[in-house]
This record gives sequence, C-alpha cells and structure tokens, in this order.
Amino acid sequence: MEDSRSLHEVSDLENGHVLPNPPKETLNGSRSLQNVSSSIMPIPLAIAADFYKFGRPWLFAFSFVGLAPLAERVSFLTEQIACFTGPTVGGLLNATCGNATELIIALFALYQNKIHVLKYSLLGSILSNLLLVLGTSLICGGLANLKKEQRYDREQADVNSLLLLMGLLCHMLPLMFRYATGEGPDTFYHTLELSRASSIIMLIAYAAYIFFQLKTHRQSFEPQEEGNEEEEEKAVIGFWSAFSWLVGMTMIITLLSEYVVGTIEAASDSSGVSVSFISIILLPIVGNAAEHAGSIIFAFKNKLDISLGVALGSATQISMFVIPLSVLVGWIMHVRMDLDFSLLETGSLGFAIIITAFTLQDGTSHYMKGVVLFLCYIVIAACFWVHKIPQNQITVGKPFTGVFAS
Repeated sequence: MEDSRSLHEVSDLENGHVLPNPPKETLNGSRSLQNVSSSIMPIPLAIAADFYKFGRPWLFAFSFVGLAPLAERVSFLTEQIACFTGPTVGGLLNATCGNATELIIALFALYQNKIHVLKYSLLGSILSNLLLVLGTSLICGGLANLKKEQRYDREQADVNSLLLLMGLLCHMLPLMFRYATGEGPDTFYHTLELSRASSIIMLIAYAAYIFFQLKTHRQSFEPQEEGNEEEEEKAVIGFWSAFSWLVGMTMIITLLSEYVVGTIEAASDSSGVSVSFISIILLPIVGNAAEHAGSIIFAFKNKLDISLGVALGSATQISMFVIPLSVLVGWIMHVRMDLDFSLLETGSLGFAIIITAFTLQDGTSHYMKGVVLFLCYIVIAACFWVHKIPQNQITVGKPFTGVFAS
C-alpha cells in the first residue's frame, strides 16, 4: 500500500502536481527562529557605537531601538516554554520575564546610583500598563466588538486594584511623613527606614497574591473557554532551544540596559527631551511593547480577562515586587533607594490607580472607557514633557561600594 502511494506521489510530481505542504508547526518554528535572529540586528550597531566611541547619544539610540524587538522575543520564548511547563509555572514565568527589561534597567540604575532614573522608569511602567496598554486595549476591543457586550471577571480586577492601592499607600506614607516632619537628616533616615519596612510588607503581600492566584483561587484567573474555540496552542520550537534563546536574549537585554542607563543624560542633553520624559514615557513603551501588542490582540478577540491579566498583572508586579525589591537590593548595595517618589509622581500614580479602579468596577467594558484611560495617559505625558529636574539630582546617594563593587 505504501509502495503504491509512493508511486502515485512520483507520478503526481511528473504531472506537475504539488505535494502537500509541510506541517504548520515546522513552518512556524523556522519563521520564529528567523524572527529571533532578525531581532538582534541593532545589537552590533550599539556595540560598534560603544567600541568606536560614536558618542553617547548614538549609543543610547541604538540600544533604545534594540530593546523593543528583544522584549517581544522574550515574551514569545516564555510562551513556548510555558507549553512544556504547564500553565502554573508558565504563568509565573510569563509575568516575570515580561518585566525583565524593567527589572534589569532598575538594577543598573541602582548600580550607577541614578535613583531618579530608577524611580521614573518603574513609575512609568505602572502608568503605561494601567493607562496606555489597558486604555488602547479597551478602545480596540470595544470598536471591534460594537455589537457584543464585553464582560470580564471582576474578581481578578478587584484583587489587582486592592494590591495597587496598597502599593500606593506604601508610596504615600514616606511622602506624607517627610512633609509632616520637615526636611532634615533625621527625616531622611526615618523615611528610608519606613520605606525598607514597607518594602518587606509589600513583598509578603505579593507572595500571598501569587499563592492566591496559582493555588487557592486559580480558577478565577484562568480564562474561560467558550464552546468550540481554536485548538490548544502547541510549541513551535523545543524546550531547550527556547530556553537557550531566552538566556541569550536576557544577556543582550542586560547589555543594552546598561548602555541605556549610562547614556540617558547625554541623550537628554542632545535631544532637548527631559530625563523624566524619557524615563517615564519612552522607556516603558519599549519595555511593554510585547505586552501592549498581546493585550490588544486578545481584546480584539473579546478575551478581556486575558487583556486585564496582562495589563493589571504587570502593573501589580512592578508595584508590589520590582519596586520593593529595588529598595531592598539598594539596602544591600548601600544605595539610599526609598519609596518617596515626590509629590508630582506619587499624585500621578494615585490618580491613575483610582481612575483605573473606577473604570473596572462594573465588570463590563466599552471603547469610551479606553478613551478616558488613554487621554489620561496623554495628559500625564504632557506634564512630564515640561517637567525637568536639575542634572545634579539625577545621581544621588552614596557612591557604590557594596557587594558588587569591583
């Protein structure tokens, strides 16, 4: 039987007939590897700019451009690994690697003692997820599903909103303490102590949230499958191949992040754009590029639970994990990183969280809610466009002499 089928295939080739296409997974895998390879194109330019001393603005530009495709590829690779590890480990891996760019930038900002850049980039990541990513997702989802009622699980939104409000409280207490007691060395010391204690509490709360999400109330955070949905997604590349690429991508992101943090002031001077705008608006847009695209795609498909999980989950992780972790790592490194983000920054964060919580309180969505969130982001971006900080305040605190000193 097999011989006769082979003869038929040979005769089909002789008659000009085309044999069946190769499996879809094979094609997708080869395309995915090509995309991974093409995403590193800006890297040689950044390295050349550093080696041949093209100038700090050029080094910043090449590194900045290179981070966006790398963030997208890291997101893709973690999804491939999740196909092998299962949804529990895969979900945690996706959340962690999705914020890998922000975390690495934060660590380099700590290492170089650029506390303002650190605070601005993490604040900007929260604002970007809550207002830009979620706002554009609700706009696109609402316009694409005008004749359908878009609904989502309120429990997921409520839990994330509560954690974000707790994080806001931990940011406001050092700020209010400083204003209540007045400026002075004692005030700064007590603010630092309060920030470190609050950071430990925030990490405990985030650990409880992970247990709540992945163990006791896991069903509340899993998207509900409707009828005959599309087939379960299969991995297009192998586990070890994806893991190897993920390690390589993380190392490249580390290199580019060091370039970006080290040259951000030079880029600000040459372009005339303030450091606060670059850190709060531009860097988070690059770091959240993959999450932004994914959230919009799921909103188009009327899968708002997944869109909310992407946007709110990432904002919650930055607020309750990355920021307090930065405070504690700074403590180890003898860098005076605290939770006092100043009045303008904390006020912007507070209004963004409150507006988002009100937007998600009824369990339904339409494009007008997204329009409001998006316009709020534009207003905040305009504020930080005109907001400038003195150059001598960008690097503050004690020179680095901690455990990582050479």
